[in-house]
Order: sequence, then C-alpha cells, then structure tokens
Amino acid sequence: MKVSVYHAEQCDPKKCTTVKLQRQGKIKVVTKLTMLPKGALVLDPFSAKSVSYEDREIVEKNGIVGLDCSWNRIQKSSIMFKGKKYHRSLPFLVAANPVNYGKPCKLSTAEAIAATFYIVGLKDNAVEIMSQFKWGPHFLKLNHELLEEYSSAKTSAEVVKIQNSFIGG
Repeated sequence: MKVSVYHAEQCDPKKCTTVKLQRQGKIKVVTKLTMLPKGALVLDPFSAKSVSYEDREIVEKNGIVGLDCSWNRIQKSSIMFKGKKYHRSLPFLVAANPVNYGKPCKLSTAEAIAATFYIVGLKDNAVEIMSQFKWGPHFLKLNHELLEEYSSAKTSAEVVKIQNSFIGG
C-alpha cells in the first residue's frame, strides 16, 4: 500500500486523519510537493476525470497521492495542479468523519484514500485505512451501495454516469 500525502499543515493536528495515519505507519507525509512520487494517482477535486477501476494498475504500481490542504484556500491554477495526467477526482460520497459528518463531498484525507482503494478494487486496503478510526468503518457502511457500484464500473465515464444517476434520482 503506497500512499503519500502532501500536508499543508492547515488543519487541527488533533483532528487530522493524515497525522494519525502517519503515526500508524500507513502513509508517508511530505511537506514539499517536490517530494511526491512521480506517476502516482493524485486525488484532485478539480480533475474532470473520476477515479475508476481503470486506475488500478497505476495505484498498484505507483500508489496514491493525497493532498491534505484547505480546498477553500487553494486555486485551480496552483502549481499543485500542473501535469494532470494522473489526476483524478472522487465521485459523490458522503463524509462520516466527525468534522463533516453527513456532508456530501467533504471527505477527510483518510476517507478519500480509502474510497480510491475501494473504487479501483483494492477493498482490503480501504478497510485497513478506515479501521484506524472509530468512525472509519461507518464511512464504508454509509457509502457501501455507491462504492460497490463505482467499483463495478470499468471506466471514469461509467463512474460519472453512476454518480449522475444517483444524484439525479
């Protein structure tokens, strides 16, 4: 399980899922963008392409990069978003973390990483990440139906179609 997270140190360390995952030895945290691995799947909320099963090989070979920063403070034009070949967004999911419980698309970094593993078909890795938090298994339960549907899709376009069907009703 190769996971690196750029940590911008913009959050409360007591509530930060990245800090806890690092303490548990589950992820590598970096504070400079240049330290992120090349070729890894970057979780980018501004990406037009959604994570899907077709990204599994990238995740297995090069890992996942999470970006732990305030999305309210960041701009699409940021240096962080240059070279978008492996950038992916996550489809609609509901947060289970205590800070944003029940809010759509307000996932913690841990939830985003777990959702990525689940969607690409590495469900055991998703369970392992979420098992580090009291509320973690609830994230997987709360989103189980959607995660299963997303993980059955073969392409990004299919994931987006499932998401749109769910949102549209």
